[in-house]
Amino acid sequence: MMQFSANLGLLWRELDLPEAIRAAAGAGFDAVECHWPYATPAREVKAALTDTGLAMIGINTSPGNREAGEFGLAALPGRETEARAAIEEALGYAGEIGARAVHVMAGCATGKGAEETFIENLSYAAPLAAQAGIMVLIEPLNPRDVPGYFLDGIARAEHIITTLSAPNLKLMFDCYHLALIEGEIEPLLEKYWHHIGHIQFAGVPDRGHPDKGDVDYPALFRLLEGMGYQSPLGAEYNPDGGDTGNSLGWLTSYRSRF
Repeated sequence: MMQFSANLGLLWRELDLPEAIRAAAGAGFDAVECHWPYATPAREVKAALTDTGLAMIGINTSPGNREAGEFGLAALPGRETEARAAIEEALGYAGEIGARAVHVMAGCATGKGAEETFIENLSYAAPLAAQAGIMVLIEPLNPRDVPGYFLDGIARAEHIITTLSAPNLKLMFDCYHLALIEGEIEPLLEKYWHHIGHIQFAGVPDRGHPDKGDVDYPALFRLLEGMGYQSPLGAEYNPDGGDTGNSLGWLTSYRSRF
């Protein structure tokens, strides 16, 4: 039976992070993940994880200046010092709370210089993360939600992963983003399977509840089970009206079948 992780960047976002962790445990999730936990002291997050017995799958590096439209720093030429400080911050926080992975956010940039900068910053991140037993993730994001994001397709992500050839550098396979960018999910899973470090999901095309939209997630979950995927899948969707508790029919339905 598949396990599920609640992404607390979108689920229970009205709660403080420790309380959101407890809410996820109460709802029956097997793990949690989040975007940017840095406003909450790591000791408080660790205490909530310990109290609930949940693991933190992963966190993101700082996006930079969101008011200025930044959404990551690692592919921005000339911002290497800030990008590496963000990597160090994320790895340090992840180590304190026992998170398994850090998503290094590329940011909005174009051109060969951006690719070279991203590769150089990932070359810095991967060995540091390996020393702590942490996976580094990179994630393609769709241009509708994040216009100009450097990592805008799965082929580019594969190119960077194979170029670096670091054992702990993996692909964050977000079904929602990749469905909008590439189309059908199943062929992508099969083609890029050996690069995948974590899988996330949401309804397509509106990032709503996973039991609505164009992707048949029960069938996809069965496919993943058959392929031997064992880590918790990340539920990263927008609940209708912001009420996470009323959005979990998909989880209840899945659990009732197994």
